[in-house]
Amino acid sequence: MRRSYARRGRASAAVARPGARRYTGAMNLLRATLLGVALALPAASFAQWQWIDKDGRKVFSDQSPPADIPAKNILKQPGPRGRSVAPAEPAAAPKPAAPKLSGKEKELEDKKKQAEAAEAEKKKEQEEQVARDRAENCTRAKSAKATLDSGVRLTRTNDKGEREFLDDTQRAAEAKRLDAVIARDCKAPG
Repeated sequence: MRRSYARRGRASAAVARPGARRYTGAMNLLRATLLGVALALPAASFAQWQWIDKDGRKVFSDQSPPADIPAKNILKQPGPRGRSVAPAEPAAAPKPAAPKLSGKEKELEDKKKQAEAAEAEKKKEQEEQVARDRAENCTRAKSAKATLDSGVRLTRTNDKGEREFLDDTQRAAEAKRLDAVIARDCKAPG
């Protein structure tokens, strides 16, 4: 048997189900409550802390800042209306000379400093080696000059591998060459 509710109208529908209005009212209240809770949940997720860390970066978190962060660096903390904590005297705060660097920028800066230090060390080492070589050349040139000035007969090996004695012109040329080496390598660095 089919019931036709279209013929009955409003009055007869209320009579047919007397608890229908109460049920609908309770359902609407339940819906409104669920809607309110659903809208309040995202608002609770905005309960965030905001502070400036020791490197000068803004940090956002749902957890409180570490104990080593001073109260003046806490910009926002969760509360009934998300209390904002204004930094104490922002105009009087001294500005840092250099911008704060992030972790990667610090690593790059450290690597750059290490490379510069290594390059300076290498240059210093090369200069020390040049100074040692000059001192050794000076000592050898002075020794050869003393031998040459002593008048002892000196020999030299020619292109064929034969020994030859130096004549007076060759001795004078060798003395001149040794004087130039002594003048160049025996002077004080500076």
